[in-house]
Amino acid sequence: MSWRRAEPEPSKWHVLMFICMAAEAGAWFCTMQRPFNKTQTQEVTTDPTRVSCTEEAIVRLRAYSAPWWARNAHVQTVAASRLSQKPVVNYQRNIWQTPDDDVLAVDEVMSTREAAALKKEGMPLVQNEEGLSASRAHRRSASSSVHVVLFHGLEGSSQSHYSLAFMQEALRLNWQGSVVHFRGCGGLPNRKPRAYHSGDSAEIDWILRRFRSRHDGLIVAVGVSLGANALLKWLGEQGESAGRLVDACAAICAPQDLRAGAYALASGVNLMYMRYFLHSLIPNALERLQRFPGLYDKASVLQSRTFIEFDEYVTAPLHGFNNAEHYWASSSCGPWLGAIRSPCLVLNPLNDPFVPAQSLRSPSGLHSSVQLAYPNDGGHVGFVQGGMPITIDWLPKTICQWFKETLNA
Repeated sequence: MSWRRAEPEPSKWHVLMFICMAAEAGAWFCTMQRPFNKTQTQEVTTDPTRVSCTEEAIVRLRAYSAPWWARNAHVQTVAASRLSQKPVVNYQRNIWQTPDDDVLAVDEVMSTREAAALKKEGMPLVQNEEGLSASRAHRRSASSSVHVVLFHGLEGSSQSHYSLAFMQEALRLNWQGSVVHFRGCGGLPNRKPRAYHSGDSAEIDWILRRFRSRHDGLIVAVGVSLGANALLKWLGEQGESAGRLVDACAAICAPQDLRAGAYALASGVNLMYMRYFLHSLIPNALERLQRFPGLYDKASVLQSRTFIEFDEYVTAPLHGFNNAEHYWASSSCGPWLGAIRSPCLVLNPLNDPFVPAQSLRSPSGLHSSVQLAYPNDGGHVGFVQGGMPITIDWLPKTICQWFKETLNA
């Protein structure tokens, strides 16, 4: 499979150098930001049942070691997303209708040969649910195959660096793979006023049920960041029943305590991530408000600078929560980990800028089917390797190897 290299423009390297310096001077940088009120600066209470953050917690996961130039968590995070080489992946897009008459996009990976064959036959690469090509139907029912279903992170898509890397690895293993776009993501506007959020386990449920109805082989689910939180919450809610739909799951960089994550991103160097997210979240919220007047207050949306504000003014009212605190408490996956009964790997680097280490659960009270892996490095969905070019294949290779060992696939 060919690769598309993300060329290191000089400006990108300047940004990376700035991140290194800024991270080392985080305390000073924090004083330069706009002041927050007292509710925004209070510390997150540490739960005694949570991890002490002093060691990596689990087995059968090959160690990750950051390269010498990426010892900084922010460099690990940004380099993976912005500076790494990314595989060229061919997708066939399928438009799924939701149970409430909405739409979302599911991009299924194709080999180069399959993509060329479809093109030669004049078959569209974007189809509705009834238009799946006959040339691929046999792969959907192959009992010996594994299908990787990936749920992306906030504002992610099938073109996110981790999505491309996982789908490339699925092809290498001769597995099937699909990236599920949450509502409104992947360039497909949805019909309903609602969008998507971290605790939407009901969405995970009907999607996985539909995959199970169409695939006779093994199904493994991968959640990343927001998608990981929703997946873990669903696993806990379903308990033993989850095993009827999926054979194993992996959650990467799940914000186990959404409140802790929101406050972690509300100050200092982490504000650069907030600006990145809000660059798309605010315009999307305003566009939705234009289509559906009265959903929330426009002025409040425009004033949002952190998740503390955005979740209060947009996410909570849009999805039926009383306020941000109610949303965070209801949607965090942490309290559900103890109820999971299906094979599940929970991977959280201790240096993740989005997920405070003290907010992570310890192995105490968890079922034996749940394996925690808390490496010291990795950043937020980073795990970069190499020099030039930068590679990001440690994550999909390690996760898929865990799937193979767990399922003997």
